[in-house]
Parts: sequence; structure tokens; C-alpha cells
Amino acid sequence: MKNPYDVLGVKPDASADEIKRAYRQLAKKLHPDLNPGDAKIEQKFKEVSHANSILGDPEKRKRFDRGEIDASGQENQRTGGFYREHAQGGHGGGKYRASGSGAEINIEDIISDLFGGGGRRGARGGAGGRAGARKGADISYTAPIDFLDAAVGTKKRIRLSDGKALDLSIPAGTTDRQTLRLKGQGGPGAGGAPAGDAYVEVHIQPHAFFNRKDNDVHIELPVTLQEAILGATLHVPTVHGKVSMKIPPGSNTGASLRLKGKGIVDRKTKVKGDQYVKLKVVLPEKIDEDLKSFMESWAEAHDYDPRRKAGMT
Repeated sequence: MKNPYDVLGVKPDASADEIKRAYRQLAKKLHPDLNPGDAKIEQKFKEVSHANSILGDPEKRKRFDRGEIDASGQENQRTGGFYREHAQGGHGGGKYRASGSGAEINIEDIISDLFGGGGRRGARGGAGGRAGARKGADISYTAPIDFLDAAVGTKKRIRLSDGKALDLSIPAGTTDRQTLRLKGQGGPGAGGAPAGDAYVEVHIQPHAFFNRKDNDVHIELPVTLQEAILGATLHVPTVHGKVSMKIPPGSNTGASLRLKGKGIVDRKTKVKGDQYVKLKVVLPEKIDEDLKSFMESWAEAHDYDPRRKAGMT
């Protein structure tokens, strides 16, 4: 697995904004929607997304820099998880946190489970009054989630930093840092008690061109000079797939068009937001003689000064 700093092309002391800009530039260039059928580009896009899942998460980045996790996001054998915190905990009745866990484990409880005694809990035990029975510990994880998966919902298998694989159902409209509960996927129970639950905090990865504001989606759409002047019907990407949209004649950079109901569903009301398309007029990469001659003759016959209209002259 490649070093995430090398993958994003940034230095180890890069700021969070520099990492974000580097990721967005690469994601826009390598996104599979813009490079259909190119397996090499798709693999590079996956590497970039994975690198961002580590460096774009402040806590994971700190752990990577300290050598606690490797470039794949896995715990390093002798530096992370249970070993590290157990070694620092001393010898007396301390609490330890398992790798990837949000729940503390008391060493006295572990000893009690091993020998089947009630320990500090007494004769009644934990679950259902059975001696020595106790529900398993709840475990907390974080996981990077693709923007579109969070927007429209999906089911996928994710592999977590401690190597565990979980089948995660992502509801449509999932928000960044939302916690999803997986019942019975936590630590094992003791004495016949049920397992604990797994709580997965999702970190939604930035998209190459979609941006979310509440339940609305915003996108900047490049249009040609002739499309802006003459108008056109274009295929525009949305989180639900491409749709046709009419560009009115005389459209200018900054003009915003709305696609009603093409945003993200509200998790409570089930009503979809809208998508707003901001136009950006883009000139040809090379201005040929025909266009240059036309503009010269047009300029001679027309008094056109947008700065004067804006009061800037």
C-alpha cells in the first residue's frame, strides 16, 4: 500500500486545506464518471480516495504520523490497539480499550469471565440474572463513505481499521459524521448473554463536482461560448443519474438553474431537496482565427463594457 502523502502529492507537513485541495483536484481528474472503462484510472481513483480517508481525518492522520496505523489503515502490530494501551496501563485493575473500540474493558471483568465467577457483580450476574452473564461491549468505528453512497443509499461491505469486515446498510440521505448502529456486531457476550453492538461513524468523502448544502446539491457546469449565447439542451449529472436541462439563450457565467427534486432525500420528511446548477462559460483552449476575426469585427460594431455597467469605470 502506497504512502498516502505520496498518493496525494503533498508533504507530511501539509495543512488540512492543502490536503483537501490536492484530493479534489485528483478526484476531479481521475473520477470514473469522467474516464469510463479505464481500469487503471479507476484504480488510481480508489488509491486517492483511500489516501484521503486517512489524511482527511484528523485523528487517523495523527495515528498514521505516529506509526500506529499503516498506509492501509490497519493497526501496526506493536504500536496500536490493545497492546499499546495495555502496556501503558500499569498493573492494577485498570481499564483498557480494544483496537477500534469505543468501549472500555475492565481487567477485573475479563478475569471474572475467564473463571466463570460473578466477581464484583455478585451472584445475580449480568443479563437475565444468570451468574457471570454479561452483554458484550459496544464497539465504535469510523469508516469513509463515498459521497454518492451516502446521498442515494446502498448496502456495502466495509473493512475497518482493525481488519474486521462489516455489512453496512447506508440509508439514503446519510449525513457526515452520522453514526450507524449494527446490532450484535460488537464484542461477544459472556455466560450466554448477547453480543454488543457496533457503532460506525461515517465520514463522507468529498466528490469531484457535487457539493451538499443541507439536502440541496450544488454543481458548477462548464458550458461553451455558443451554448451560452444560443442556448442548448444538455445532459447534466445529478446524484440520481444524468438528466436533460435547457440552457436559456444569453446565459452568463454565474447564472443558476434549479433541478427540482434532484437533491438528497430528507431522512425525516422523505422529501428530496433540489439541485442547483451554476453555469460557467468556458472559452476554447485555443482561439482560432475564425473566432478571433469574428470578435474583432463584432467589437468594432458594438459598444460593450460590462465594467461600466457595474460602475467600475
